[in-house]
Amino acid sequence: MQLTWPWQDRNAGFSRFKAGTLALMFAPAIWILNEVRVGGFGPVPLGGMTYWSGLWATVLLLLALAMTPAAAIVRTGLFIRVRRMIGVTALAYTIGHVIIYFALRFWDFPHIAHEMTTRLSLIVATLATVGLISLGATSLDAAVRRMGAQGWNRLHSIIYVTADLALLHYLLSPASYPDQFLLTGIFFWLMLWRMLNRQRRGADPAALALLAVVSCALTVLIEAGWSWLYQGDDPLWVLGNNLSLVLGIPPAWKVLGLGLLAALVSRFRSSRHSAAPSCANLGI
Repeated sequence: MQLTWPWQDRNAGFSRFKAGTLALMFAPAIWILNEVRVGGFGPVPLGGMTYWSGLWATVLLLLALAMTPAAAIVRTGLFIRVRRMIGVTALAYTIGHVIIYFALRFWDFPHIAHEMTTRLSLIVATLATVGLISLGATSLDAAVRRMGAQGWNRLHSIIYVTADLALLHYLLSPASYPDQFLLTGIFFWLMLWRMLNRQRRGADPAALALLAVVSCALTVLIEAGWSWLYQGDDPLWVLGNNLSLVLGIPPAWKVLGLGLLAALVSRFRSSRHSAAPSCANLGI
């Protein structure tokens, strides 16, 4: 059996796209280490490392989910070829996140075990980690051949639940961060897109524009509702912040912008292709 390296294509040739993607996978780790070096995380860098390693693990997990829509909208199979690589990298960052958390707790495993069984945030995080590990353990081609394509796809559909749990873990953070709602809005866009794609409208510019508006509205409502229920913030105040740029660009606007960008890309690509290819066989 011939070993295929991450930067190689199926024919063991060099793939610039896969090599470039692999290089980008190291960028968050390099940034985190540089922040530690320059003191960007303050006197206790493990706190910042814990937060950012977890954030990037979640971002990469959503990025893996975004490869199927990207392939449909841009009309190229290149994104499908790196989907598994991105997913495995998300697992690597998750394991790093767990190790850093253990170090932050001074490797006090009795205390860590108590937290992981009594704090809802950590219970959810543990379930998400177990899900990612199961996906990573079956990510090799040998596992696909052994399980069969249908069985493999069924197992790997738990990535949706895993991503949902990862986002819930982030939302349950003691503090409130704009990125919580940005990533949640993107997750809803990714899930709703799959519903559109089942109707053969995953590359329809008009449908994508409507999806952007719906996802933006959902992000606003989720931010207001969650901030009220979990943080005790006035929901009207949160809703008002979405109409102001004083505190920066609100997460909902970013979701809207990304969604409209997808619609514009699809419109541009459709003008160059008379018929959009079906993406029914692209997998998850």
